[in-house]
Amino acid sequence: MKLVYVFSKTGRLRFVSHLDLQRFLLRALNRTSLDLAFSQGFNPHPLLSLAGALAMGYESEYEVFEVRINGEMGSEAALETMRAALPTDLYIKDVKLRPDNHLSMMSLVKMADYTISFPDGFDAVRRGAEAFWNSPSVMGIRKTKSGEKEVDVRALCKGLEIFENSVKARLMLTEAETLKPDLLVDTLCRLGGCGVSEYRVMRNALLGLDEDGMAVPIADL
Repeated sequence: MKLVYVFSKTGRLRFVSHLDLQRFLLRALNRTSLDLAFSQGFNPHPLLSLAGALAMGYESEYEVFEVRINGEMGSEAALETMRAALPTDLYIKDVKLRPDNHLSMMSLVKMADYTISFPDGFDAVRRGAEAFWNSPSVMGIRKTKSGEKEVDVRALCKGLEIFENSVKARLMLTEAETLKPDLLVDTLCRLGGCGVSEYRVMRNALLGLDEDGMAVPIADL
């Protein structure tokens, strides 16, 4: 059986890297009573995976990890067992029970929702956001492991809402097509005629597509 946990990563834990978070969760799992399933080979380890890497410094109210256990377990026991092993900054919000052959959460991720907040200088960001959303194409430079690549930032942004001091954006998040919040902010500031100001990022959801092609949180798939 797979236990699919939905959790938040806020406060001081926003400075914990993706790899350190994996190690952190493994140590927490070892403190629980879960009957963990282990990999085979010379260095067995619990079958744990996270759905998507979150950049250091970003907060999230919807992260997902899955772990495989031997046998079966009720959702209430699985939830309380994991909550007891973790600090409040990494709060387990929900758990879903899935069969071993269920698609991995990582493979289901297609998009992510973000709230990007600006403590000051938002008037220029607003101008940039309006110009951005009303443009059919806006090119930008995305940094990859192999170098830099020009991409259509507008095509990778599937939704943009403007609020008083923040924007909410739905961005592509697949192996072939990804738009990170920092590139979106760079683009909005460039279009608004300002330098990149201080901002905070909160990830609100990791999304996949249901049978009707509608975006839904991956833990519900």
